Amino acid sequence: MRKPIPMNRRTWVAVWVVLCAAGLAVTAELSASSAPDPSPEKSVSAECAQYIADIERQLARAGQEGEEDGVLGFSRVRVGTEDDCGDEFRNHFGGDR
Repeated sequence: MRKPIPMNRRTWVAVWVVLCAAGLAVTAELSASSAPDPSPEKSVSAECAQYIADIERQLARAGQEGEEDGVLGFSRVRVGTEDDCGDEFRNHFGGDR
């Protein structure tokens, strides 16, 4: 009966490196293929853009006056508005929360 041929340490290390590299390559490919497609930029109405710019100015003014720890409040009801800017506000100020 033949005796099995023992594998030396270098062979084991080489096999381990190849398997790890293959696993990393497969993981990277799966992660890239399952990543969501970036959504196209939505256009913001002129009224919402103007309102967002006004809020940015108020925030900047409050920061310059040293009121960084204060609370800046805004009313949700605006007279004479046609657009509901809630989604635009969340996208602009909320980020990816």
